[in-house]
Amino acid sequence: MSQLEIFDMRIMRLKEVIEFTGLGRSTIYRFIAEGQFPKPVPLGGRAVGWLDSEIEDWLMDKVARRDDEELACA
Repeated sequence: MSQLEIFDMRIMRLKEVIEFTGLGRSTIYRFIAEGQFPKPVPLGGRAVGWLDSEIEDWLMDKVARRDDEELACA
């Protein structure tokens, strides 16, 4: 990872991840346990956050899968 990429990283806290994805807290943690959602980054104490790029990639993957399914059904 280059220094430029490090400076572009942003941490999203749970409330923002919930708002961004539309998922609930328990669903996010269930998806994490099932290996279907990006793992949080420990920030210290009990605080965690998620890299915004990983959340965006996860969501774009969902959109791509939807589009692939629509093409397969057509």
